[in-house]
Formats: sequence, C-alpha cells, structure tokens
Amino acid sequence: MGKSLKTAVVTGGAGFVPSHLVDKLLAEGLRVIAFDNFVTGNARNVSHLSNNDHFKLIEHDVSVPFDVEGDVDFVFHMASPASPIDYVQIPIETLKAGSYASHNALDLALRKNAVYLVASTSEVYGDPEIHPQQETYWGNVNSIGLRSCYDEAKRYAEAVTMAYHRMHGLDTKIVRIFNTYGPRMRLDDGRVVPAFIGQALRGEPMTMFGDGSQTRSFCYVTDLVEGIWRLANSNFHEPVNCGNPHEMTILQFAEAIARHFKIELILDPRPLPPDDPKVRQPDISRAREILQWEPVVAFDEGIKQTIDYFRDFVLQ
Repeated sequence: MGKSLKTAVVTGGAGFVPSHLVDKLLAEGLRVIAFDNFVTGNARNVSHLSNNDHFKLIEHDVSVPFDVEGDVDFVFHMASPASPIDYVQIPIETLKAGSYASHNALDLALRKNAVYLVASTSEVYGDPEIHPQQETYWGNVNSIGLRSCYDEAKRYAEAVTMAYHRMHGLDTKIVRIFNTYGPRMRLDDGRVVPAFIGQALRGEPMTMFGDGSQTRSFCYVTDLVEGIWRLANSNFHEPVNCGNPHEMTILQFAEAIARHFKIELILDPRPLPPDDPKVRQPDISRAREILQWEPVVAFDEGIKQTIDYFRDFVLQ
C-alpha cells in the first residue's frame, strides 16, 4: 500500500515553515522524506511525527549532494537560514542554501522527474521602490550589504530554477514568501514576531528599530502552506507572491501585542539596521487568479495561537 503513495522530499524539513508544510503534505496523503542539518531547524518541530510510518527525517546538509531511493513526485526546496541574526552569524551557510543546495535539490528533481518548488522570499525585492510589491518588480537589493547573503542567495535560487526549467524542461515553481508567523518560530531568531512576544512574556520593553513606521504584512503559517501546496499542483512556472496583503507598521504591531497581553507598551528604541526594508506588502493578484488563494486566518486569531505556543518556552 505504501508504494502507491506519492512521495515528497522537503529540504530543511525541521524548520518553522517547512515543518508545517510536512504536516500539510502528510494530511494530503503523501509520504514525506525530510532533510535537515539542524543549523536553524529543530527536530522538536517534527517530533509529533516520530511514529508516523509515512514520514522520515534524515540529518544531512543539502548543500552536499544527496539522493533518495525510489520514486519522488515533489521536491520542495525549503532549506535556508531566514532571520536577521542568521545573516550576520552564518552568511556563508545562507549563501550555500541558495546556491549549492538549490543545484542538489534541482538535480534530484531532474533525476526523479519530480515537480520542483523553491521557497523564495519577498527579500528579493530588497528595500522596494514600488508598493505594494508585485512579481514583475525586479527589486532594489544591495548586493554587498549585510542582508545580501540571504537576498542574493534567493535571487540566485530563482535564477537557477528558471534555468533548469528552460534548459531541461523541469516542472518548476517559485513561491515568494512574505512575513510569516505562527507556532514553531525560533524565539531567538531576531524577527519581530517572536522578539515582541518573547519580550512581552518576560515583561521587558519591546525593541523598536527606527521610529516604527516601517511596515510588514504578516501571514499565518497555515495560510502560507496552503498556497504552497496549490502552487505545487498548478501549471504556473513564474514567481508567485504568497503573503497577507494586510499591512501594518511595526509600531502598530507592537501595540497589538501589548493589547493581547493587556500591558502598557514600553519601547526600547534602537537605530534602524542597514538596508532594512521600509515597506513590505504583497500584491497577491497573481495568487488569487492562478491559485484561487488568499489568506483566511485573521491576525488576532493567528497571534493568539502564536502567543500560546511561546508561553510554553518562556514561562516554563
């Protein structure tokens, strides 16, 4: 019976977003083989699957070539460090995840004649000069800045994906992921959602970079993985934005967290980091048209679920 199941390979499968994708794939009736070297992923994110016969977790750095036995129907290349702290601490690993690892994942898909989907990012737009951002925008990226290890790794990942599609006829998809939040985020990854929630739980002031007027658009993780799954099953090959078009300033986000905790908002002001995007909002017209997809989880509900998850880590 097991051999009749479709098989998906997920790189970085113990990471925040990929672990939720693993859950989605299993729920859709697939067998899943996940790879992770645990540089930023955590086996705890998939520990609930330890007795699932349709799931296998392999410790391996996918920037080193890898293979699996048997047929593979989908390859989801999700492996990459993805937080501001990572860009400073492990820039070379971040670049390898977009370059060497992309080649290895693409080569696996090519050998297996599998559908290939790469997780790209809104960071390919850099500090954008158009707003909201649509897929036809080429971006405004500092190629040698502190964030470039991530921005340029993902831009390269997109370029090599399209090269394999054009040269080898590989069935490829590119999802550009905007700010995503939810359970299994790393508490210490430097991103604003875990940072503010963690500080609120510990009774600390919230670190505010700049004046808080920079904007983000927060998408709950289950909405994102639904979009990824629909894209993987589509016939579309160019990039597709997946994110929530509901834009808010960082200050508004801090106020929302304070409201949830019923606490007074106290800020710890800091200078804005270099190349930090001033605005971020996806134009999801393409996703709506091609995938019939848009986010459905309300911000208040998603934040409540995320706070409940982090309470276990901070208040234990």
